Amino acid sequence: MMGANQNIARLHILGCQQQQHPVTSLPSKEELRWPATQNTACTMSSSLVVCEVDPSLKEKLKKFRFRKETTNAAILMKIDMEKQLVILEEEYEDISLDDLKEELPERQPRYIVYSYKLTHADGRVSYPLCFIFSSPVGCKPEQQMMYAGSKNRLVQSAELTKVFETRNADDLSEEWLKEKLSFFR
Repeated sequence: MMGANQNIARLHILGCQQQQHPVTSLPSKEELRWPATQNTACTMSSSLVVCEVDPSLKEKLKKFRFRKETTNAAILMKIDMEKQLVILEEEYEDISLDDLKEELPERQPRYIVYSYKLTHADGRVSYPLCFIFSSPVGCKPEQQMMYAGSKNRLVQSAELTKVFETRNADDLSEEWLKEKLSFFR
């Protein structure tokens, strides 16, 4: 029976072959050790670039969570590709989703934290804080990967539970958000 390290190495070899990196010989015992040696042609998922969240943005998100205003509001965030940092792009007060979608770039991903005034069927009012990841069709693959890889860290640092994604900014409407929020009733 093969050991775990041999299984991992064989999977690694198969992955390299599938990525057009032919293997000319079986690996030595040293190469079977985990983690794989540095000179391999494959990249492991742990090398995915995940951006940090700007400390001033973390503070702004914390204050936004406890805001007292009763209007819809949004924080629009983007990734500074050079610094590999999630930063604040713009803050909006008293903005509808229809107006907000007009502020989104056509072919670039964005993160949105949206405070929404939701009136329930029984008359109660709540203010759910929603995280929306907008990744339009036509974005550069590098951007999509960087945004997708950084999303969870941002959601965790903002301590959000209502997390939604859209590939089409035209979907962003009050009806769309109500439908998504109905899952949490």
